[in-house]
Amino acid sequence: MSLTVDIHKQLGRFSLDASFRADGGTLGLLGASGSGKSFTLKCIAGIERPDRGKILLNGVTLFDSERWINLPPQKRRVGYLFQNYALFPNMTVRQNILCGIRWERDRARRAAELRRVVELLHLQGLEEQRPDQLSGGQQQRTALARILVSRPELLMLDEPFSALDEHLRDQLQIQMKKLLDTFDGDILLVTHNHDEAYHMCEKAAVVDGGRILGVRETELLFLDPGSVPAARLTGCRNISSAARRVGAYEVEIPGWGIRLATARPVKEGVRAVGVRAGAFSHTCPENRFPVSFTGHMELPFETQMCFRYEGQAETEGELWWSRPGRDGKKGLPQELGVPREDVLLLY
Repeated sequence: MSLTVDIHKQLGRFSLDASFRADGGTLGLLGASGSGKSFTLKCIAGIERPDRGKILLNGVTLFDSERWINLPPQKRRVGYLFQNYALFPNMTVRQNILCGIRWERDRARRAAELRRVVELLHLQGLEEQRPDQLSGGQQQRTALARILVSRPELLMLDEPFSALDEHLRDQLQIQMKKLLDTFDGDILLVTHNHDEAYHMCEKAAVVDGGRILGVRETELLFLDPGSVPAARLTGCRNISSAARRVGAYEVEIPGWGIRLATARPVKEGVRAVGVRAGAFSHTCPENRFPVSFTGHMELPFETQMCFRYEGQAETEGELWWSRPGRDGKKGLPQELGVPREDVLLLY
């Protein structure tokens, strides 16, 4: 299974330049709102037409501007789950699902496919219910059943959990992950949530300003984002305004007034440094400097502490330290350290 995308689309002042390849499994498109994630899916599905480029799915050309190929959506073998699920409100679950194979005239086959996806997605007993009688999770599974009944070669999920409350979202992510593991085609999942991307996707591509900043294994992307947009999108709250190389394994951060030793070699052209809020430690002997605390925010199981380094520039914003426990503001240390492997070099 393989998907190759290399397209350009001009939308007023916004330029979409999406170029990537997926080879099985779930690929997450991780980006902020308006970065071009959903529009990329619409181009692949055939809902929108790129200005130029090509899209190939399993060796079949879906779009090629030079060869004047632009297959209609119904011929692309692509399943697209919209953010709002797009169920027909006046139809039952059974009728909504069967819309996915309205071209199939054999009643026995239609019944068999309906039974297959209803059992797969645990919709038994809901076949005659209408969308307004379903929970958010049941609506999502119905919309997914309508897609899977047509046996697509590519499955695309556009912010599939954004309309759900946090408790239901966590439950459905586990259920959805199990289901996606059984799908033998390519899967694209659009999200702006870094936890969702980490849990759901084997690989992830950071989308920033209409450009895709490479495709990497999700775990490696979080360990070493490599760029300022990727660091922000993977949840790093502490990013310096500037940094410069002062040694093979040492970087200076003028805005913070410190130098940090690193586990990774510092290349020429380093732009910034990031440190995740949970990486700071009052017991770590490495990269240890005096700090002063300026505020805190208590959460159910941790305390978010704001602090400044002793030599930090006034123009630099406060840094964040995530400290376990609800009463983390007690016994505040005078110094914080950072393990060198947790210093993120950003280019």
